[in-house]
Amino acid sequence: MLNGINHITIAVNDLEESFDFYVKILGMVPHAKWLTGAYLSLNHLWFCLSLDKASPSNDYCHLAFDVPDTNFKMAKDKILGSGAKQWKQNKSEGNSLYFLDPNGHKLELHVGNLTNRLESLKN
Repeated sequence: MLNGINHITIAVNDLEESFDFYVKILGMVPHAKWLTGAYLSLNHLWFCLSLDKASPSNDYCHLAFDVPDTNFKMAKDKILGSGAKQWKQNKSEGNSLYFLDPNGHKLELHVGNLTNRLESLKN
């Protein structure tokens, strides 16, 4: 029935600040921007920023972005250098950085895949 994720939309309090963070820090590709939103992409993922009142939850829900191990340190340094705050320390297999975007949305930079995670559960 389902084919995959079509797109992700997140609410942002400040479109310019969020646009700069997702494009300049995380490296998403901008496609369109208007007064109340923007369309970006990351490979085949369609990502929308929508000007609204962002109200991230206090639970564990988050978006995790894939990064190769060879780029992890550079990406981590760039993200933390932007002033992004960490919201959790990594306790699972593979390198991960749990960080907040300018609106408090929980994000993760992760090295690994489902196969690696399942193997780690067997130990």
